[in-house]
Order: sequence, then C-alpha cells, then structure tokens
Amino acid sequence: MISPVLPLILAISGLAGPHTAGVAVLPAQAEGALYRVVTAQAAPGKLLELIELHREHMTLLEQVGDARPYWMRHTQGDRWDLLILYPMGSFGEYYSASRVADRHRARSSSGRTGAELEQAIAETTAWREELFVRGPELDDVRQAFDGAGFFHVEMFVALAGKRAALLMEREMENTYLEALGRPQNLIFVREAGAAWDSFTIGFYRDLKHYAESADISDEEEDRAARTAGFEGASRIGAYLRTLIALHHDTLAVAIP
Repeated sequence: MISPVLPLILAISGLAGPHTAGVAVLPAQAEGALYRVVTAQAAPGKLLELIELHREHMTLLEQVGDARPYWMRHTQGDRWDLLILYPMGSFGEYYSASRVADRHRARSSSGRTGAELEQAIAETTAWREELFVRGPELDDVRQAFDGAGFFHVEMFVALAGKRAALLMEREMENTYLEALGRPQNLIFVREAGAAWDSFTIGFYRDLKHYAESADISDEEEDRAARTAGFEGASRIGAYLRTLIALHHDTLAVAIP
C-alpha cells in the first residue's frame, strides 16, 4: 500500500524515484488517526503501582466511551518506563467539556473517580512527556498490537529542512523490511506536543522473532536495500544519520 501523502512528500523533498511501492501507511498532518502518546517514568520503587493505576484508569476510560489505550513497558533504551497510546478521534471530541467531565466523574471498580486516579498517577510518576501524533487508522493499530509481545520503538527529531526526507527514509526502510519478509513499522507523525517529529513502532511476537533478522544473509539484505532505494544495507544507518538531530531507540514488552 502506498502512503496517502507519499506523492506530496516526494514532491516536497525531491525524492521521487522508482522504489516507492509496497510501503506502509504514512499519514499526512491533516490526515490519519489522531493519538495522544504519553511516555512516563515511575517514581523510584513505584513502577508496579503505576502500572496498576494506569490499568484501572484504562478500564474507567472504556466505561465512559473512550477507546482502550495501547501500552508497553520499556526493557532497555530510553528513559521512560511506559509508553501509552491513546486513540483520540479528534481534539474537539477528546477534550470536549462533557467528555472531560465524564472521565473525571466516573468511578472505577475501586470506587475512585477518574480525577482521583489521575492524581494518584501524577503522584507516582517522576517524569512524563506528551506528544500528539497522526498515525495509521485504529483498526491497523489494533491489528498490529494483537499478538505482539515485543516492540522496537524509534523516535526522531529531524534536522531543519529534513523532515520530509526523514519520513521518506522511514518509508524506504519499510520497503526494505517487506522485501526481507520482516514486519514493517507503523509510522506516527507529530501534530503537537513534545519535540519528536516522528516515531515508529516495530511489532514482534517476542525477542526471538525480533532477532530473526540475524539469520538473513548479507546478499539478501543488500538486494532488499537496493530495492528500497538505498545504496546497500550497510549504508542505511549512515544515510539516516544525515537526516536527524536526535534519535532514541527503545526495546519494550507487552504488559499482560
């Protein structure tokens, strides 16, 4: 599937070429589903408590009609312990006075209101960052998370003037992964909030599935890289680094 705004990105960046088919969904700023992304670090010794508070809060959100968030727990990489992806619909819907009031007034199974849960979460969190992004439609996100137990998250701040080229590079890497028979990444693009211009999530059954790329030969990787428009597999990382000011990698696991 070609991204709905790929022709626009190509036109802006001057990157149009023969290797643009078979890539995953990349939303435009004005298109794609809207998500709120929270990355949070628990207060010392409070991680398990924070997880349970968020779990209780997610159930409460479903009670008032919100889509249940998707989440994961860091194993190594960035500073956050939890990444939580909240489907929003739209800013107007999500932050309407009635929806906010419903979230605050509703009571969870423990008897706490949404407002009380939010306060407890805040008191158990040492650091947090919030980002609003456009991404694939909710059904695609739901399908990707279904059965996934291990994740590779990459977050990017592009160099000035390189945002379109960075998005195109992300598309090219998906073409490369597709050629190798590997899972493609979902791509999310900044709408507002924290500094990250975009981030991607790779979905795997487990660590072994993630590591299966080690069994692919150098020749296969080079063929796939050239199919995707790169000079070769060994040049992918070097090219990416000509486009970015900051890049964080994180491995994470599903939370039962």
